[in-house]
Amino acid sequence: MRVSTQSESPAEILRAAVAVAGPVVDLAEAALACAALDRGGLDLAPYRQHLAELIGDMRAREKTTPPMELASVLAQWHGYRGDCETYDDIANADIAHVIDRRKGLPVALSILWMHVARGCGWRCRGLNTPGHFVIRLDAQGSSWILDPFDGGTILDHQALQMLIGRDEKLTVGNVATVDDRAVLLRLQNNIKLRLQRDGQKHRALAVVERMLIVAPGATELWREAGAINAELENLRAAIDCLDTAIALAASGDARQRIAADRARLTGRLN
Repeated sequence: MRVSTQSESPAEILRAAVAVAGPVVDLAEAALACAALDRGGLDLAPYRQHLAELIGDMRAREKTTPPMELASVLAQWHGYRGDCETYDDIANADIAHVIDRRKGLPVALSILWMHVARGCGWRCRGLNTPGHFVIRLDAQGSSWILDPFDGGTILDHQALQMLIGRDEKLTVGNVATVDDRAVLLRLQNNIKLRLQRDGQKHRALAVVERMLIVAPGATELWREAGAINAELENLRAAIDCLDTAIALAASGDARQRIAADRARLTGRLN
């Protein structure tokens, strides 16, 4: 885990965590920074200490197999589990709340499992599965697909196929690992959707803004920021967001659609 200074803001911590090259970033630190952005004044030190303790507990384990060791420490010793009872509780996507409550969404729990596995020197990545997030662990010459929401259950071919469903483009043979930044976006998107459901537009906009720290080149996120700003009557901010989206758009058709949105907002200014 990267060591930050006390003077760094949560936004600076997040930027530093995702600024590294390659698909792997300090996921746990970035997720904690997102939690701190949502809750001003949150002290990250106890949470960082807990994450270090999890890795320490793993290293002290009597060695069996990596999946069993992870399940023993995270699910059994520390009681981390999926929240089936209050699944839609927004706290399940806030990594600090997840640590406090020892329960959360699949993607939030997966971040903890990946952090601990990597702290032991193992390769661990999220998988591009729809709906229910799982991880792939590569260690000691073997590979496993694990479900942290279900206590680290090892998924066999049949279980993974059931998870994928009937998506013709996605099969067990071509399920790809995802960039850690995509994992963070998936975590934050869970928060954003719950806030939008509850009509909390200002907080939803703040979530989109931190998602843009993670993925500043994401055209659709800039477009969404523009849409929420427009709903909040922040028209000039909305137009600025759409200007950025137009500049980033990959196709002429996309640029035209966004430009049409911009023109409608400009008309509202007059």
